[in-house]
Amino acid sequence: MNIKTVGITAGMILASSVAFAQSSTVTGAAGGAAAGAVVGGPAGAAVGGIVGGVAGSVLEPPPQKVVTYVQQAPAPTKRVVVKEKVVVGEPLPETVVVTPIPEDPKYAYAIVNDQRVIVEPSSRKVIQIIQ
Repeated sequence: MNIKTVGITAGMILASSVAFAQSSTVTGAAGGAAAGAVVGGPAGAAVGGIVGGVAGSVLEPPPQKVVTYVQQAPAPTKRVVVKEKVVVGEPLPETVVVTPIPEDPKYAYAIVNDQRVIVEPSSRKVIQIIQ
């Protein structure tokens, strides 16, 4: 199996890991390593473990008290609309105002395109979209 195939497979694993939002670094790394081993043997396991670990650590869901706070926060009087699609793992545009969560400052939120989103304040990356 060549390195290009392993790279493509690692990309596919990362995409699926992001879509399903691994709950932790450990489960992300274990799942990535297992999938990588099936596809690429020992080299695939190493690549898959790294890719899964990164995806798992980035997308750890916020605590329920943060989700509840964002669900109950009043909507702004002016509607915020952006052309870009709001996607978990991607940063919000700089034009969007991000509001820190008082009880847990490692999280912030915004209401964009009529969607409530929880973000990491320093990177502005979307952690969760509240439905």
